[in-house]
Amino acid sequence: MRRPLPDFGVSFAPPQSAAHPLAITSFRAWRIKEPVSGRRYTVVKLQSQSGNSGYGEGGPASGLEIAEARGAVTGRRATESEFVRSRFAKVPALEAAVSNAMLDLVSRSREIPVYQYFGGPTRFKARLLAHLEGADENAITPSLERAKRHGMLAFTMPALSRDSMVPLRAYVDSMRKRVAAIHAKGGPDAEWVLDASSGMTPGDAATVATALEKNHLMWFDEPTGVLTADALAKITSESVMPIGLGRTVTDISFFQGLLRDGTINVLRPSLGLNSLVKIKRMAAIAETHYVAVSPYHDGGPIGTLAGVHLNAALPNSFAQQVPVPANDRDAAMRADITSGNKEVAEKGYAALFNRPGWGFDVNERALDAHSEERI
Repeated sequence: MRRPLPDFGVSFAPPQSAAHPLAITSFRAWRIKEPVSGRRYTVVKLQSQSGNSGYGEGGPASGLEIAEARGAVTGRRATESEFVRSRFAKVPALEAAVSNAMLDLVSRSREIPVYQYFGGPTRFKARLLAHLEGADENAITPSLERAKRHGMLAFTMPALSRDSMVPLRAYVDSMRKRVAAIHAKGGPDAEWVLDASSGMTPGDAATVATALEKNHLMWFDEPTGVLTADALAKITSESVMPIGLGRTVTDISFFQGLLRDGTINVLRPSLGLNSLVKIKRMAAIAETHYVAVSPYHDGGPIGTLAGVHLNAALPNSFAQQVPVPANDRDAAMRADITSGNKEVAEKGYAALFNRPGWGFDVNERALDAHSEERI
């Protein structure tokens, strides 16, 4: 006769219940387009059984994708980030928006900031990197001047594209002149990231990185779209210029490969394609390789301020990228969405909001006014 198993006091999670305070009862979404730059992003609002709400931002998504997300998420608890990660693996923009909205909702229900929900801040301010609009040293001037007025001291500069008929030496000389001209515009306190937007061949990128070593740039961002180990090794083995990569990557295992091969110095996952929860996992892997994290961001103001929370919570964070509009209409729209909380810094750093969730109120009237579609 079998003896009954001893009771070790093991407890299991309770079954799903629509009456749970964190059960999602309402799902709204806005497909936002900025009036001048045309920058697009998706904002999601979730409301729970308890009446708490949360907002999240991700990259552009279609109306059909949003409608399917509503059906999948409604009735789930706002703590089910792993469900969202697996369910929306093929729609990364919505994985980011929905998961981030869950973070905001849960943090508001606990009456703590998101960075506190992540385990508490490792610092009490976050460094900002201004992503300037414009393709050359003249075009970036309005965006640069706005960023400087907003207290930013670190900026991106666009790399020159090379015509195949232009000799490599002439191209490198032109790059040196551009970097010198943009350095002069920024002033003595400015620091710069060279943004190639994956536009160079590995060979050209290696040559440029070597030629610009003495300029002491913060890093060389997305030098090439060829992300194989041998192509990237060609750049990193020939230069001490730090390399930033990853704005199009959503697969954590792909980052693991880059880190293992030693071909990346700054991890650059996109906030529009990866939720904060997912980037936090990426950052934990990067930390074991002594690699910094600086999320790429070319979306809206909710994403920027969410990134500040992440930056504060990560021990290996470097800077949070901020899109800086060249046009006043775009800038006013972004401030309107966050109820006047502008994307600003003091001496290069943004202070943390000591309020629940993201720490600011989202203006739904502004979302309605600038939405291509409300779903």
